[in-house]
Amino acid sequence: MDGLGLTRWQRRRLEEQLHETTDAHVFRRTLALLEVDRGMCIASVARSLGVTRQAIYNWVDIYLQRYDPESLADLPRSGRPSVWSDGLQGHLSSLMTTTPDRCGYFAVNWTVPLLQEHLRHTTGRQLSEDSIRRGLSQLGYVWKRSRYVLSPDPEKEKKTPNSPENQGFAGTQCAVGPG
Repeated sequence: MDGLGLTRWQRRRLEEQLHETTDAHVFRRTLALLEVDRGMCIASVARSLGVTRQAIYNWVDIYLQRYDPESLADLPRSGRPSVWSDGLQGHLSSLMTTTPDRCGYFAVNWTVPLLQEHLRHTTGRQLSEDSIRRGLSQLGYVWKRSRYVLSPDPEKEKKTPNSPENQGFAGTQCAVGPG
């Protein structure tokens, strides 16, 4: 393909879109059209942008149908359907009103991996930890990661060079100030 044969006005509209867009997909598509119009071969443009040649051909076709730079934007999509049906959300909600030990586990608090295991056994669905966290968040639960709190060391005074009875400078320390 030897250029697109764009008019100066069409090219300027694409260049304006290239500078004004904040969408990376639109930027890449617009740049591809401008490079193809400059005479760069489809394979080189595809390689430099990390896409297939077919993607470039598709973008060119979309643009040439209306000669509108906005046609390069993604159309609204519904996205992936949620795994959280009302039944599954209700099941998680009822689980949170009980403790794991009442369900036969050797634990007194629910953890995400434990909920993941229990939901897999009871519903047959393997949910990711992130999905379970989102489900808990939708139910209004908040959590923080646990951290270990160690008891104070009873031998600490013997191990420190400056115990309370010896407040002077240690042998390797020196006073700071004018000398």
